[in-house]
Amino acid sequence: MGVGDVRQLVQAAASGDQRAWDELVERFSGLVWSVIGAYRLGAADAADVFQTTWLRLVEHLRRLEHPERVGGWLATTARREAIRVARAAWMVVPTEDHYVLESPSFEQSSPEALAIESDRARRLWQAFQELSARCQELLRVLLASPPMTYLEIAAVLEMPIGSIGPTRSRCLQDLRARLAARDTNAM
Repeated sequence: MGVGDVRQLVQAAASGDQRAWDELVERFSGLVWSVIGAYRLGAADAADVFQTTWLRLVEHLRRLEHPERVGGWLATTARREAIRVARAAWMVVPTEDHYVLESPSFEQSSPEALAIESDRARRLWQAFQELSARCQELLRVLLASPPMTYLEIAAVLEMPIGSIGPTRSRCLQDLRARLAARDTNAM
């Protein structure tokens, strides 16, 4: 899928072409779900974020400055919406399942182990956020559940199949270097 193809698809969808809209949804749904999946929302919240992301595209479809970058626009919109929903849900965890609240993993973990794990996750997330937007997008798509094929990833990210693996390697190497630098600076 080339840049011109995506631009034409967006323009056709903006003109009311239902088939073009359906094609956009089919091509980019995996990307949107993979971004949402990074926020570990409940099924209902994730579905709401998915729907809201596509609703926002409908609202802005005719005004996109770079229609060929609709994948990035969708990823950014999904991320922002997922953050909004996650923050709202963070305050309350409704459950009647006492096992969830009294999980053995929490009972077996010492406060020190929990603090170390929390710090590790925070440093990893900070290093991840320092990566280029392209690396963040690729790594999120590669972690999608269910996993996407390289063919699907190539279509969603508009990149040649042969460059996915090498780009992933460079992104992970960059992430490791950033984490190592953080560890060095922390000492």
